[in-house]
Amino acid sequence: MEDVGTAKTATPAISPLAGEPIKRADAERLAGVLKAFADPARLRLLSLIQSAPEGEASVSDLTAPLGLSQPTVSHHLRILTEAGLLEREKRGVWAYYRLVPSAIAAIADSLTPPRKRATKKAR
Repeated sequence: MEDVGTAKTATPAISPLAGEPIKRADAERLAGVLKAFADPARLRLLSLIQSAPEGEASVSDLTAPLGLSQPTVSHHLRILTEAGLLEREKRGVWAYYRLVPSAIAAIADSLTPPRKRATKKAR
C-alpha cells in the first residue's frame, strides 16, 4: 500500500467519561475527531465507503450518491483522512479511501462509560 494518509488527530488515552478529568490537549484532539463526524455529508461518506463492495471507494464513486461536486467530496474526504478515520491509497491517478476500523472503535470506546465497556467485552 502506498501513499496511505496518516492520522493527524488521535483519540485521547482517557475517556471524558472515565471518571477522571480529561486533559485539555486530549479534549482538543477528541473534539477535532468528533467535528469530522459532525457533518451529514461526512457521515454519509463513511457509510458509503463502508458499504462499498470492496470496502473502499474513490471520489468518482462518491459524488453521484452524495449529490455533491468533486471538490466538495474531496474536501470532506481530506477532513476524514486527517482525523484518522479514513486511509487514502493512491493508485495511478485515482485515490481510494477506506475506513480505519480501529479509529472508529477507539472513538466509540472513548465515549462509552467504563462500566458499559466492561459489560460489553464480557458478552
